[in-house]
Amino acid sequence: MSGVGATVAFMAELDLTAHIRAESARFGAALRAADPTAQVPTCPDWKAADLLWHLAEVQLFWAAVVRDGLDSDAADAQKPQRPTDFAELHALFAGAGEELLAALEGAPDDAAAWTWWPADQSVGFIRRRQAHEALIHRLDAELTASGSFGAIDAALAADGIDQALHVDLAWHPEWAELTPSAELGLVQAIDVGRSWLVDVTRWGGVSPNTGKTWDERMLAVVAEGSPSYTISGTAAEVDAWLWNRGPRVAVSGDEGGFESFQAVVSAGGN
Repeated sequence: MSGVGATVAFMAELDLTAHIRAESARFGAALRAADPTAQVPTCPDWKAADLLWHLAEVQLFWAAVVRDGLDSDAADAQKPQRPTDFAELHALFAGAGEELLAALEGAPDDAAAWTWWPADQSVGFIRRRQAHEALIHRLDAELTASGSFGAIDAALAADGIDQALHVDLAWHPEWAELTPSAELGLVQAIDVGRSWLVDVTRWGGVSPNTGKTWDERMLAVVAEGSPSYTISGTAAEVDAWLWNRGPRVAVSGDEGGFESFQAVVSAGGN
């Protein structure tokens, strides 16, 4: 089970289950104050009720994966029908959060569990990812209700940057051929003293499943090299920006290299 050690190391620094609880509570509170038909500015195809349903079904899905040892298809088959009443939808979300927390509290990080990331099939991966899922959608909920979002825990945000750069914005099929650009950028979270050296890498090839030819870009964290541009801000600012939930962060150096990086962020941070 590769990748578990790195995930566990991060979780030694953060109580991610507590963050899931806190961010989910803030999410629910924000949407209780929102018009269910209000558009979500960061997810323009969604209304507030759609956002509430989304996080409810996500948390129910991962609760089933962890608690019952299910794979994707089996967990998805347990999805309940979506309530039409907004109050009933809030009640479903509250129950979903408690189910997820109970499942995670009952399982160690190194327990095996299905995930969509081949390198890490563990409960720890799910715990970490769900903390950031709740955080990012809390920002969506607050933006929907009031047009701005509240403070983000700096340590959680720094871990969110790491998760985004190593996993969410680094996804590619296992069969893909990777072509690094050798045009590196340095991402800095200035308030916590952390940084990441990142390459915009192309992945491509012919899918063995569909026969379709792919040529896409992803981000890859690298160990060494000289960056041609720097992206910097507080951990909260950078984390929000990587998910298209915040304004552009400070950039210096080669603008063309940054634009390639930003294109990956714009396409992936949904």
